[in-house]
Amino acid sequence: MIGAGYVGLVSSACFSEFGWRVDCVDNDAAKIGKLRNGISPIYEPGLDDLLARNLKDGRLSFSTDLGNAVSAADLIFLAVGTPMRRGDGYADLSYVYRAVEEMTPHLDGFTVVTTKSTVPVGTSREIERRIMALREDADIAVCSNPEFLREGSAIQDFTHPDRVLVGCDDERARKVMERVYEPLTLRNAPLMFTSRESAELAKYAANAFLAMKISYINEIADLCEQVGADVQEVASAIGSDGRIGDKFLHPGPGYGGSCFPKDVAALIRTAREANAPLTLVEQVDKVNSERKIAMVRRVEEAVRGDLRGKTIAVLGVTFKPNTDDMRDAPSLVLIPMLQARGATVRAYDPQGQENAQGLLEGVDWCDSALDAGKGADASVVLTEWNEFRGLDLEALKQKMRGDALIDLRNVFSAKMARDAGLKYSSIGRKG
Repeated sequence: MIGAGYVGLVSSACFSEFGWRVDCVDNDAAKIGKLRNGISPIYEPGLDDLLARNLKDGRLSFSTDLGNAVSAADLIFLAVGTPMRRGDGYADLSYVYRAVEEMTPHLDGFTVVTTKSTVPVGTSREIERRIMALREDADIAVCSNPEFLREGSAIQDFTHPDRVLVGCDDERARKVMERVYEPLTLRNAPLMFTSRESAELAKYAANAFLAMKISYINEIADLCEQVGADVQEVASAIGSDGRIGDKFLHPGPGYGGSCFPKDVAALIRTAREANAPLTLVEQVDKVNSERKIAMVRRVEEAVRGDLRGKTIAVLGVTFKPNTDDMRDAPSLVLIPMLQARGATVRAYDPQGQENAQGLLEGVDWCDSALDAGKGADASVVLTEWNEFRGLDLEALKQKMRGDALIDLRNVFSAKMARDAGLKYSSIGRKG
C-alpha cells in the first residue's frame, strides 16, 4: 500500500484484518514512526484497535522503504493524494506519477498495480504507459479499484460494502483481485468487474450524484421555509421511495470533506475537456458554494443584523461528525466571514481542534459546548456530533449573554429550545 493517508491507512488495516500481509509505505518518516507504535494520525472510529491487533500479529507493517515493499509485493495499491489542482479544479496526479516512477525500478515478477486513489478517466492506462516506458521488461497489469468509504464509518464500509468495483482487462489480474477480496465475497459482497474507464468514471459519478442530493435537499429546505412545510417530513416522504432512497437527504450548511468538492470539480473539468459538459453538476457546485455563504446571513438575522461586537459560539468545526477532517468544511467559510463582520468566535469540536487551529485564526478554542457558550450572543450548531444531541439547553442558555440558537444541522426540536428560553432557528422547519 503506497500512501498512509486516510484511504491507504484504512485499507491497509482492513486488508490485514482479512489475514493478508500488508506493507504500508509512506515518505513521511514522522507519520510512519507513529504508526509503528500504533498511533494513528487520523481519527476514525475503530481504526486504533485494528492497527494495534494487526501490528501485534505481524500482518501489518509500516515503512519508508518503497523498494523492499514493492519488490516483495504481488499486488500494489496506489493510495496517494489526488488533491484539487490550483487554477483549473482538475485532479493533481503528480503524487500518483511520482509514486509510479519511484516504484517501477523495484518491480519483480508479475505484479498487479491498482489505483485506490480517486483518479480521472484514463489514468490507469497512463500509469501502464509510464511503467512500460521506464521498464520494457515489466510484467504488470494495471487495475482501477476506487474506494467508497465514508469518513466516520470507513471500517464498516470496507468490511460490509454495497459493492467492490474493479476496473480490469487482464485475466491474471482479475484472479488476483478476486483472491484479495475473497474474504468479502464469501460473505456475499458483490464484486463487480468493469473496464478501467468505467470504474474510474463511476467513482466520480457516484460522488457527484450524492453531492447533488445534498444540494437538492438544501434548496428544498429553503422552499419549505417560505411555504410553511417541514423539510424533514418532505425528506422522509420522498426518501421512502425506493427509487430515491433516504440517504443524503439531510439539509445543512453545504457539503465539504476530502471527496465531494474535489471530485465534483474534477468531473466538471473532465466533462468540459471531453466536450460533454455536465451542466447539472456545475450547478451543484455553484449551489454548494453559495450555501456556505448564506449561512452567515442566518446568523446575522438571529442577532438582529449586526455582528459587530457580538460573540458567537460555534459547536463543531469538522465537515462531519466522527472525523477530525477539516478539508472544505463549512466552518472554513462561516467562521472567517463572522470574524470579518466584527464577531468574536468561540468554538468547540470533540476531535477537530488540533487540525482546525492552523486553519482558523483568532478563534477562542473551548473545552466543551457549554464552555463555548459563555458570554455568547448566539450559538451555532455547525457539525452534528452525537454529544450535542444530549446538550443541556437550559444550561447553555444560562451561560450565554444572548438567547439565539441557530441549528444548521436540525439536531434539536423547536419545542426543546423554546422551553429552554432560546430563540431557535433551524433549516427548512417551522419555528
